Amino acid sequence: MTVRELDAAGIHDPALRAAYTHCRELNARHGKTYFLATRLLPVDRRPAVHALYGFARWADDIVDDLDSTATAGERGRALLALEAQLEAGLRRGRATEPVIRALADTARRYGIDRVHFTDFLASMRSDLTVGEYASYEELGRYMHGSAAVIGLQMVPVLGTVTPREEAAPHAAALGVAFQLTNFLRDVGEDLDRGRLYLPAELLAAHGVDRERFEWSRRTGARDARITDVLRAAAAHNRAVYRDALPGIAMLAPVSRPCIRTAFVLYSGILDAIEADGYAVLHRRSVVPRRRRAVVAVDGLVRAVAVRAARRRRGEGPVAGPSSSSPPSRPRVVPVPEEAV
Repeated sequence: MTVRELDAAGIHDPALRAAYTHCRELNARHGKTYFLATRLLPVDRRPAVHALYGFARWADDIVDDLDSTATAGERGRALLALEAQLEAGLRRGRATEPVIRALADTARRYGIDRVHFTDFLASMRSDLTVGEYASYEELGRYMHGSAAVIGLQMVPVLGTVTPREEAAPHAAALGVAFQLTNFLRDVGEDLDRGRLYLPAELLAAHGVDRERFEWSRRTGARDARITDVLRAAAAHNRAVYRDALPGIAMLAPVSRPCIRTAFVLYSGILDAIEADGYAVLHRRSVVPRRRRAVVAVDGLVRAVAVRAARRRRGEGPVAGPSSSSPPSRPRVVPVPEEAV
């Protein structure tokens, strides 16, 4: 966390500044795509995003770290301990653990409903015992807690030009779209963890089962039916991105370049998977570095243009909620036609 970001956000307490800095380091180390997009936000809003991501990353690492020798029981107890710290931190507004301290401060500043955090942890706990899903409907219930609530947490931080309840479904859909992309990209790694997030109904529709996926992962052999499953999953994922897209126009203009960049980069992973012949069971598909650079520069140009327009209108720097008062409801203004 840079001094400029912390100062702009009105974060002055040394322990709190250190907590936010720790969250930023987690984001930079583990979430390269999203960290890149976050740098396009106004400086005062970045600390809150890092706090939200830091908490999600911490919980996810408890469940998914392949290098850990912890048993499922030990991971479950670690999640329960995390939940207890979270509840205490949200109740008191402070905590000794850095990630919880920053999260509690962010939740208070932006009025984020604590149910989003408890729903998230419920899905993380299910990962310790549930290794497959029968249908997209069943998977959707899991993803509400693991992904949709992440989008809902972000809405107050990003700001909107429409009532929040209008933007919320699109924000939730974007969280789900991102996670579906992760599921497709990481299907091989998830199998190594004992999980398959592609619904059984999808596999059955193409004449394969989980055992066939495990065989392909183990042997490196390809199966055209598996490719058909992965292609269908990508098509479903693209449909969710289309549902999410209108929400970008509902965000505050200063936040749109960030989310648009994340949208383009993450959906671009699907293009990379297609270009690789849907070989995700055997290697990880990535957006080419040059493409990432082009998208990042485009996002930067858009961000600079928005801020320049604000200065021309005499609106001054963007300011988020103060540390001493609750966030106000955003003013409703017309949505520009050019959203992304």
